[in-house]
Amino acid sequence: MDEQTLLQASKDGDAEAYNSLVLQYQTSIYNVALRMVGETAVAEDIAQETFVSAYRALHTFAAGNFRAWLFRIATNACRDHLRSAHVRRNTSLDLLVENPTFSVASDEESPEDYTVRRELSSFIQQSLTRLPEDQRVVLILVDIQAFSYEEAAQILKTPVGTVKSRLSRAREAMRATLSTQRELLPGQFRSG
Repeated sequence: MDEQTLLQASKDGDAEAYNSLVLQYQTSIYNVALRMVGETAVAEDIAQETFVSAYRALHTFAAGNFRAWLFRIATNACRDHLRSAHVRRNTSLDLLVENPTFSVASDEESPEDYTVRRELSSFIQQSLTRLPEDQRVVLILVDIQAFSYEEAAQILKTPVGTVKSRLSRAREAMRATLSTQRELLPGQFRSG
């Protein structure tokens, strides 16, 4: 079934149809949450909360971009979590290394290359969590999740120009941060 059919069936109470939508988006929603909050358990909770909230509000979704609507719910849940008084401001190194997006080293990758790649991934995640929230969410949506500027603007309920300027600042900040760790970068990115 296509997404519109699944949405209509979900609105009509078909739990299997809604489960199909969840399966389609769960990894992307989880990845956005993980990159926003930096903790796997919290990201899992936020992903679950996103789908529960979306299900409860499904009757309010009339038409449009369901994916953008769902990601708006997820990013708002991340922001709520980050603003809560209970959030620890220091991220454990164990949690950064625990990132499930790391892939297992291939047979062709040397132990040294694997270690450098893991260190770079950890450093990138740490750098990402240090960005201001408004820049971080735009960078995640556009550069990691591949949303268009227009979709990101729709998700964040902000003008496209604001998305572009925040993304530019976020990219510049990440570029500056990564330049301090050139030894971790692949060879083609070390010069300059």
